[in-house]
Formats: sequence, structure tokens, C-alpha cells
Amino acid sequence: MPHTKQRIAVYPGTFDPITLGHEDLVHRGAHLFDELIVAVAGSTSKSTLFDLDERVALAKSVFSAFDNVKVMGFDGLLMQFVQDQNAQIVLRGLRAASDFEYEFQLAGMNRKLYPKLETMFLTPSEQYMFVSSSLVREVAKLGGDVHQFVSPMVEHAIKKKLS
Repeated sequence: MPHTKQRIAVYPGTFDPITLGHEDLVHRGAHLFDELIVAVAGSTSKSTLFDLDERVALAKSVFSAFDNVKVMGFDGLLMQFVQDQNAQIVLRGLRAASDFEYEFQLAGMNRKLYPKLETMFLTPSEQYMFVSSSLVREVAKLGGDVHQFVSPMVEHAIKKKLS
């Protein structure tokens, strides 16, 4: 019987916090790949609400029901992480046309750094098209209700962090 290569994809991001839009992409990506690694970026130019360990722990809780989804934190170059995981695909979300130019540049740079890599774009379901972590953080910091943008455990973690 011939050996078939596993399709391993990496879905990178800061996930600060992980939103229902992120969850939507992971749910759909988990059906497309043999293994989907949610890669939580540690070193980032963004100032985060949650530290890396907290973001990894939240993502692990959110995706615990998926047998083929693994959550890992990483520092450094994404392409090195992708190679270390023997992944062939980077999964990225596109919410709006404004995301496309930046993501297109990233995909080109990543392919230059790792020619065996393919980038796959998924759009979130319509109800999550406008949801971003930065907007969720802003609404939460200003005392707004974020329950319709994040899972209950993430909402609880945000409230606890901000209290």
C-alpha cells in the first residue's frame, strides 16, 4: 500500500484574544487537513492583553474537542516553525479586501523563504467578517459586552484580566 503524505497546516496568529472568527476558521480548517496547528505567536510588535502562555492555554481549551488540532506557542520566524512541524500549508483568514494586500505580500515573502510552502486563504462566516481581536480588546477595555464575539471561556478570561 503506498504511503500518503499527511497534510499538515499551520494557522498562525497572535490570538489576543481568540475570537469566534478564529474558531470558525479552525473548525473549517480541521476538516481540510490531517493536522492543523494553531501557532500562537509569542514575539510580536503588538502589545497584548494576554501573555503567550495565557493565549496558548485559552486556545487549547477552546479547541480541546478536536483530535487533529494542536495548539503551540512559537517565537521567531514563522517559516522556521512551519518547517520544524513538517507542514506544507499556512492557513490565513481574510476578513475584507483590505486584508488581502498585506496577506498577499506575506504569502509571497513566505514562499521565497520556504518554496515548498503553500498559503491557503479562508474567509470567515459572514457573521464574523468584522470581528477582530483588536476590536474585541477595545470594546472590552471600554466596558462593552463581547459575548457575541468570543466563546464564554474567553469572555470570562477577558473579564478576569481586566478586573
